[in-house]
Amino acid sequence: MDSPTALQDKSKDELIALLLAREAAAAEIQSKYATAQVRCETAEAEVEKLHLLIKQLQRALYGRRSERLDADQLQLGLEDVEQSLGTTEAAAEEAEAGAQRRRRPSTARRNRGTLPKHLPREEVLIEPEARRCPCCNGALHVIGEDVSEQLDVVPAQFKVKVIRRPRYGCRTCEGAVVQAPAPARIVDGGMPTEAVVAHVVISKYLDHLPLYRQAQIYSRQGIDLDRSTLANWVGRAAWWLKPLHERLLAEIVASGKIFADDTPVPVLDPGRGRTKTGRLWAYARDDRPWQGTDPPAVAYVYSEDRRHRHAIDHLGSFTGTLQVDAFAGFDRLAAERDAVMLAHCWAHTRRKFYDVHQATASPIAAEAMKRIGKLYAVEEEIRGRSAGARCRIRTEKSRPLLDDLKPWLEAQLGRISGKSTLAQAIRYALTRWQTLGRFIDDGRIEIDTNTVERTIRPIALGRKNHLFAGSDGGARTWAIHASVIQSARLNDLEPFAYLKDILERMVQGHPINRLDELLPWNYTNPLDKAA
Repeated sequence: MDSPTALQDKSKDELIALLLAREAAAAEIQSKYATAQVRCETAEAEVEKLHLLIKQLQRALYGRRSERLDADQLQLGLEDVEQSLGTTEAAAEEAEAGAQRRRRPSTARRNRGTLPKHLPREEVLIEPEARRCPCCNGALHVIGEDVSEQLDVVPAQFKVKVIRRPRYGCRTCEGAVVQAPAPARIVDGGMPTEAVVAHVVISKYLDHLPLYRQAQIYSRQGIDLDRSTLANWVGRAAWWLKPLHERLLAEIVASGKIFADDTPVPVLDPGRGRTKTGRLWAYARDDRPWQGTDPPAVAYVYSEDRRHRHAIDHLGSFTGTLQVDAFAGFDRLAAERDAVMLAHCWAHTRRKFYDVHQATASPIAAEAMKRIGKLYAVEEEIRGRSAGARCRIRTEKSRPLLDDLKPWLEAQLGRISGKSTLAQAIRYALTRWQTLGRFIDDGRIEIDTNTVERTIRPIALGRKNHLFAGSDGGARTWAIHASVIQSARLNDLEPFAYLKDILERMVQGHPINRLDELLPWNYTNPLDKAA
């Protein structure tokens, strides 16, 4: 039997062990509390950011088309949220670090990306420090393995393509020398391959990277290239692509229904020491919303000003439906040629009422937007259906909406001042009522011109980065390259691979009478063909 002293010592030990256990538990609770507090504070910040994004999305969905949130800007906001989330997760993982750190389960809500099968694999074998049994010191054998994959990168690396052309001579006939002819080059006697030129063009006109920045990137690899040299390559590429650009435009103009719009382009004007404002006209075709068979395409044409004559000249042979905004040049084209029928844009019409509502909170403008919104609700329902189905549903659902909207607008016009901005918005709609309602009877026609406005967005992004075109010739080069690149994208082609290949074919003498083979929708990738 234990003595009283032994019992007392044992009680002390148990008490000390209990206190230590409680301290450890308290420390663990405090650590978990600190981690939870960090997560809570971060979560509150993320909720606030998400509330802001929801407000922006609501504006994007229900605001006027021109005021919709740019997709790139929205992505920037989402990136900020994901970045903050990544920082929080890293901090939480570090807080939970310890001898028995558990791997955090991956959450289904995160899109961590996929690793394509075609990427080359570099295997790294990680062996344990000792391959002897920790119990009996016997030899171990493989019973399985864990395999994980990570995405790695080799930074863009330039290489030198060395072309050797041996000369062969006859020992008997001294004058007989045989040598393969030198291959044609995109820059006669120059250093770039078609791949390098295509890379420069794509970087400038698709990724919006000005040439001086590209020159800096080249210099980091020890390649000293002046910006003017890169500009020369871009200009030469445009010369090769000009016939293809002309075919693109001709194909679009030969269609029975196209979209047209224009956007300003600052152009350097050295004589006056400042820039002038030219125009890039966009002519687009996209029949996918009504299951049409013509492939999508866009062609840009540069003009030094916005005179009415330019649209008429560009569309000289066009016959069919032209979907446009209210530019007077298109109205003149339709007035001069009976074969051209205009279809005006409801997005521009709604924008007039939106501006009024934003400035005055007019209930009439709000009601007009609500009624126009019902037309768009029908369009959402029928997008992707056949032209016949679209026409049938529009007749059933959209025509009654228009039949109610017109007399309502006329009644409101009699209640307000004729000089008000709201009256101008109403007259804008009423004076174009026939062309605004043309989409009801033709399932091929869209309710607005957003198709062509989407093709102008890359031009606007380039304008922000390039600042201005260096000359009228530079703006025409811009139009050529943008036409080829954006048409390739519309046809789901990888722009660099497409541009590189067609430049190589042209330089090597692709027949001009087979130019249509190089149009994006007719193009066949040589690798796919070989496979």
